[in-house]
Amino acid sequence: MIKIGIIGDIGSGKTFVSKQFGYPVFNADKEVSKIYKKNKKCFIQLKKKLPNYINSFPIKKKELTNAIFASKKNLKKIENIVHPKVRKNMKKFIDKNKESKILIFDIPLLLESKKYKEYVLVFVQANKKDIYKNLKKRINFNNKIFKNLKKSQLPVEIKKKKSNYIIKNNFNRFSVKKSVKVLKKKILKNERSNTRH
Repeated sequence: MIKIGIIGDIGSGKTFVSKQFGYPVFNADKEVSKIYKKNKKCFIQLKKKLPNYINSFPIKKKELTNAIFASKKNLKKIENIVHPKVRKNMKKFIDKNKESKILIFDIPLLLESKKYKEYVLVFVQANKKDIYKNLKKRINFNNKIFKNLKKSQLPVEIKKKKSNYIIKNNFNRFSVKKSVKVLKKKILKNERSNTRH
């Protein structure tokens, strides 16, 4: 099984690129949203750590936003509770799809984890202007949170350097689909020849 990690800047279109491969996708952000909506244990843990902010279940985005705004330390507290749960769900996803030739992982903090070497890394490169336009379309877009999240991630240049492949996203569906098709063939070919040696 080939594990492909899709990395890049926030708002560079990683989720769209991930879907174009046509294989099962593990999207960490979606998993986090699910945990906030359905995981009562997570709510209890967060309420204990952030009693002044977390009051209701399902956990509201607004409450988390207020906590992150108040202090950078709160973001760390949230991550320490939520990330282990995301990893657990990821393990279930891998087990469920173990027959698949390729699995796609859309995980913002993949490079920050020690296990990134298990993945074929694909960097999504996009124009800064296009990224910002894309981010502003998001319903919950907040510039301050965006800056805080960026600080918790590795610089884009390092992500690009550590990647095995680069795919350009010009936010044109047709050309991105075409690029992914070419890239998928290349990855399969390279991985086959690597296993022979």
